[in-house]
Amino acid sequence: MVLVLGLGVLIPRPLFVSSPVAAGAPPPKATRTILLLSTEIHTDLALPASPDVAERFSFMAADGLDPSQPGVAYIIAGWGGRSFYIETPTWSDLSPGPVFNALTYDRSVMHMALAGDIDRDHPTVTPVELDEDAFERLMQGVLASFSLDGSGERIVVPGAQYGEYDLFYEAEGLFTALAGCNVWTGATLRQAGLRTGWWTPLPGLLILSLKLHNPDYRLAS
Repeated sequence: MVLVLGLGVLIPRPLFVSSPVAAGAPPPKATRTILLLSTEIHTDLALPASPDVAERFSFMAADGLDPSQPGVAYIIAGWGGRSFYIETPTWSDLSPGPVFNALTYDRSVMHMALAGDIDRDHPTVTPVELDEDAFERLMQGVLASFSLDGSGERIVVPGAQYGEYDLFYEAEGLFTALAGCNVWTGATLRQAGLRTGWWTPLPGLLILSLKLHNPDYRLAS
């Protein structure tokens, strides 16, 4: 297993890319900074809550979570297994059922939250620099992860939230032990043009692979 995890970090995905920066040319100008937030087992993406981004997530206002309200600096998006994600807000809430589902397979949900300022220098925060095209592709990846009802609307999970500033929505895809939350985060970052390791099921592996396979200007200091 250690060998598999090591190869999962060392082998880049995509395997071959043409360099976006010609030799001697300055790197593309980054216009957006997103934050990769990590815990021991989970990663989220924190998107800057600028007016245009808040507008893209304005559907949450009808469910009681308005991203354009004063004081919101980031809109946080994460994907995960329905049972474990909803029923285990803290380690003290851990129970056998959600753990079993997390180790086998489960339906998935999107967890959306609002946050104020986030310390970019905190060890659990990794800033990522994106140009406008890359940021748009990332936004499309996040929004495409929501399931839609017959009317094309996102489907909020009734009564599922940790507190006043978060909600859960039905999501696309099945959660499995091999394709969990950090694999989703990696796939979404790849949609924005970053490279990750081939298989990074843990936050530390994903972050290590990002630093290994991307030029320094993509990962802000």
